[in-house]
Amino acid sequence: MMDIQALLERVITQLGYELVDFEMSNRGKMLRLFIDKPQGITIDDCVLVSNHVSHLLAVEHDVDYDRLEVSSPGLDRVLKKASDFMRFVGTRVKIKLRVPMDGKKNFVGVLQGLDDGEILVERDGATLRFAMANVEKARLDPEL
Repeated sequence: MMDIQALLERVITQLGYELVDFEMSNRGKMLRLFIDKPQGITIDDCVLVSNHVSHLLAVEHDVDYDRLEVSSPGLDRVLKKASDFMRFVGTRVKIKLRVPMDGKKNFVGVLQGLDDGEILVERDGATLRFAMANVEKARLDPEL
């Protein structure tokens, strides 16, 4: 799985996009890619990446899948990398923990950044610190 991720990351970056996330589901038969770029993602971007990746995997890397989906990460994009947590400082986020903190697993607040491997989130005037290793899922939480 890591080899596929590294390959996708390299290829998609070369095309001028960011690989936000990817999933293999339905017993590995569906490959779903989430891509982004500063100006946002259009359908043409998805088509370009889809065509390039499907050709690359068929010709060079014999990855067994039946369906490839490429889309934008959406308004509630997932945050995974350290660079994500720095890029979206000042925005509202949802954090779900693996192990509860003060009896809770779910938190919503304003992202303040990273400090020594911990995600900083301001909530109700206090700064909460979450170890990245304890974060099951982090997403943007746009107020619509």
